[in-house]
Amino acid sequence: MDSTRQNKIARLLQKDISEIFQIEGRRYYVNAMVTVTKVRVAPDLTTAKVYLSIFATGQTVKEDVLKNINLHTKEIRWNLGNRVKHQLRAIPELEFFIDDSLDYIENIENLLKK
Repeated sequence: MDSTRQNKIARLLQKDISEIFQIEGRRYYVNAMVTVTKVRVAPDLTTAKVYLSIFATGQTVKEDVLKNINLHTKEIRWNLGNRVKHQLRAIPELEFFIDDSLDYIENIENLLKK
């Protein structure tokens, strides 16, 4: 069960990471659309799990986009730190994951249609 503080920080991080991806996303990935769907913050506020919905176009693969984002984690965290430096004392470590819930829902819908 997440505390109220964890939920507030998760919403703050989700909003700011989304804006970072909107503004500087082309440096982290090419030919893909990335959306931050969920952020979960650890109880001690040292780590944040960021779930991304990745819509890759052309020859781009979701795993490649995630790998490229993971290569730029320090830069993303630094940009995040510049945005929330007056609101948080310590910037959490970021861990990025693919949010496959939309694929799961689509698979269930296809199975129900059959």
